[in-house]
Amino acid sequence: MRIDKFLKVSRILKRRTVANEACDGGRVSVNGKEVKPSYNLKVGDVVEVRFGGGTLKFRVLQLKETVRKDEAESLYEIIN
Repeated sequence: MRIDKFLKVSRILKRRTVANEACDGGRVSVNGKEVKPSYNLKVGDVVEVRFGGGTLKFRVLQLKETVRKDEAESLYEIIN
């Protein structure tokens, strides 16, 4: 699954266009490398998203095309 779609489906970022801009702006890295929006994400990847106020680091647990809002957090686990 593409990283921009995962960020939207998991509700880490609100819209896919915002996820695209974050990737293009160099604010998203997977396993320590900056990635483009088309990066193919795999289960077990460690993703870091840099926001204005800090960073969010998480590990991908599942990849699903669609998920309900209350199940979105089951796709990833936050790590420090």
